[in-house]
Amino acid sequence: MTEPPESPGPLQSVAAVDSLGADLRTAGYTTDGVSGLLGADADAAFARGVWWPALRATDRAARDREALAVLVRLFLLGADEPRARVETAFPTADVGALVTNGVLSTTAQGTFRAALDIRPHGDGERDFLVVSDLDSALCAGAVPHDHVLGIGGASVSLARAVVREPVARALDLGTGCGIQALHLDAHCADIVATDTNGRALALAAATARLNGMSWDLRCGSLFEPVAGERFDLIVSNPPFVVGAGAREYLYRDSGMVGDALCRNLIGQVGEHLEPGGTAHVMANWIVREGQDWRDRVSGWLAGTGLHAWVVQRELADPVSYVSLWTSDAGEPPEQAARRGGEWLDWFAAEDIAAIGMGMIALRAPQAGETRPPDHVLEEITAADEAVTGREVDAFFARREYLHHTTDEALLAARLSTAPVFLEEQSLPGPDGWQVVGAAVRRPGGPGAVLGVDEVSRALLAGCRGEVPLGTLIDLLAAHHGVDAGALATAALPVVREAIGRGILYEAD
Repeated sequence: MTEPPESPGPLQSVAAVDSLGADLRTAGYTTDGVSGLLGADADAAFARGVWWPALRATDRAARDREALAVLVRLFLLGADEPRARVETAFPTADVGALVTNGVLSTTAQGTFRAALDIRPHGDGERDFLVVSDLDSALCAGAVPHDHVLGIGGASVSLARAVVREPVARALDLGTGCGIQALHLDAHCADIVATDTNGRALALAAATARLNGMSWDLRCGSLFEPVAGERFDLIVSNPPFVVGAGAREYLYRDSGMVGDALCRNLIGQVGEHLEPGGTAHVMANWIVREGQDWRDRVSGWLAGTGLHAWVVQRELADPVSYVSLWTSDAGEPPEQAARRGGEWLDWFAAEDIAAIGMGMIALRAPQAGETRPPDHVLEEITAADEAVTGREVDAFFARREYLHHTTDEALLAARLSTAPVFLEEQSLPGPDGWQVVGAAVRRPGGPGAVLGVDEVSRALLAGCRGEVPLGTLIDLLAAHHGVDAGALATAALPVVREAIGRGILYEAD
């Protein structure tokens, strides 16, 4: 196991964390509290990155909301505040102790500003406080080498995609400031959270304590800190950025060349899953000119023995990809241009045409299970088709059902069609609009769309859980004057595809 870092990091004083938390709660520093203070319009503008309406709202806050207004100005808006107002916001915590513990810093003018990002974060049922480093927009120049990211698009997407069934042990690999561990706490009895960055572990410890939680925090790379251990659930938003192997920023750079970190993680994760356990991994992968991205990721899965659902959510060209990560670090234009140019030169030398970004869900076989690993790799990019924990769990259940259900059993089953829309594509012709294609779509289901013809449309419409599938096929065959056996042979692959996408299901 990697040795703990020499630097203890911020917020080492338990008393400082506890008094900080008490003052934040007293002021009503929650997601609802902040949105209520700002008002609907300013809150919506702030969510879009427009800050001045929020500053204006905090300037006009009523006296009984002054403490909350100061907290919002400090931690969310990056404002400088005089001592008197800061002391109003922290009646319990000692301001000097907050400076010593790296929560606040002083300016040359004698005012105070936030040295950390502390913000409320909700999951729809509970409200959390998340401690991270200040966003690059609030830093002068590039962020430090050991910068700890806060809540971002990738972390929110991963949290949404995790199966939330209660389990005994969970691992948050590459915890950062602890966002995934926060969400795991509601349904996991024991949580181990790891990171190579000592500062990240310090902030994760503060996040845990502010929220009344306790995690087993360990320092180390990949699965080194948990050698020989197994978990029911593993989640990971690792430093997956594809590059030449430099380690400029710990939150994004693994120090491994290309997409080797993700490949190694996928190759090792099965050794740490309990039978039937699930893993969710945010990943990036190299796509070379003339190659299918599925071939590369399939190679990672080969030999793992795990069932997998891989969803590519985005495919970025090299310029867009490099621009994203250089701007994310807040590098000055000259530095970003130099580093970006070197990065693009490396991509060109490696014949990298694009970088795939997405989610990999893995399921370990149950004890005694003999079916071969089932791998489904698909591109799903629509904004309204986000991968969710419910969909991941249902996906693996449907794949297992299809494996164990023979064609004979399927013909005897009473199937129902899920709530779906029929979408038609038409072109104008001499006799008016002519339908040239049709599909059924299950709203909200990622990849839950199926092309249909006249017969399959009728078959789906008839699946109401009332009669066996074979009977419906017989009726359709008689209506169209075709052989029932031949129609069943043609229809069963379509039916299996519809079940796999959650469009059809067994009625009971």
